[in-house]
Amino acid sequence: MNARHKRALTHLKNAYPDMPLKERENIVLGMWDNLGRVAAETFHIDRLLHQDHRFEADADEITQAVLRGEQAALFVSFHSGNWEMCVQPAVMGGLEITGVYQALKNPEADKALRSLRKDLYKGGLLSKGHQTARKILSTLKAGGIVAIMGDLRETRGIQVPFFGQMAYANPIPASLARSCGVPIVLGRVIRKNGVNFRIEGRAISVPVTDDRQADIESATVQIHEIFEEWIREHPEQWMWIHKKWAAAGSAAPAKDAA
Repeated sequence: MNARHKRALTHLKNAYPDMPLKERENIVLGMWDNLGRVAAETFHIDRLLHQDHRFEADADEITQAVLRGEQAALFVSFHSGNWEMCVQPAVMGGLEITGVYQALKNPEADKALRSLRKDLYKGGLLSKGHQTARKILSTLKAGGIVAIMGDLRETRGIQVPFFGQMAYANPIPASLARSCGVPIVLGRVIRKNGVNFRIEGRAISVPVTDDRQADIESATVQIHEIFEEWIREHPEQWMWIHKKWAAAGSAAPAKDAA
C-alpha cells in the first residue's frame, strides 16, 4: 500500500467516521480506476470532445446564458469524473475558454500536456503565477470565460469547513468574480458507464457588501459546500489523495486578493 493510497483512506476515515474499512477501500479502488481512465482519456481529448453521444449536459439558466456567449463567467470545477471534459459544452458551442493550470516541474512534460489540452482552451492556458490574476481580470472584463480548478490545497489562502473539518481553500475565484461582477459557474463531470459523461453547471453569485473579505469568504464557503454535496454523491470519482485539510489547531489568515 503506497503513501497516497494510505492518505486517501485516512481522508475518507476523517470524512466518514462511521464508514467500514471495506467500504473505504472500495471507494479508493474506484478512485484509482477513475484516475487511470482520466490518464488514458487525456491522450484522446481532441477526439472525445467531438463525440457528442458521450455527453449529456444539465445547466441552469445563468449557465445556459454563458454557454450561448451572452455572459462572461468564471468556471470553477473540481477533480472528479474526468474534469478535463467540464468545458466540453462550451467548446462545442464555439466559445474560447481561457484555462488556468498548475505548470508541471518538467518543462517537456508540461509542454506535452499543454499540447493535449489545446483544443479545450482556445483562449489560451495560463500557468499560475504573479501575473495570472491580471490576465484573468482582463479576460473577464472583456466578456470572456476563464476556467480554474477550485478544490486544490492553498495554504496561503483561507480555511473553510469541508467534510466536517477545516480545509485549505483558494479565495482567488471568489475575489476575481466579485471584482469583475461576473457569476461563478460551478461545474462537475460525472462518469457514466466507461467513457460517457454527464456535465452539470450551477451558477452562484458572490455577495457584494461593504465587507469585501467577508463576501469572498462567504462565496468560497459556498463553493466548498456544493463540492462536498457533489462528492458525497459519487465519492469514488473524487481525488481523495489531495492534501486538502488543515492540521488540527492550525490557522490560516484570510488573504486579500485581486
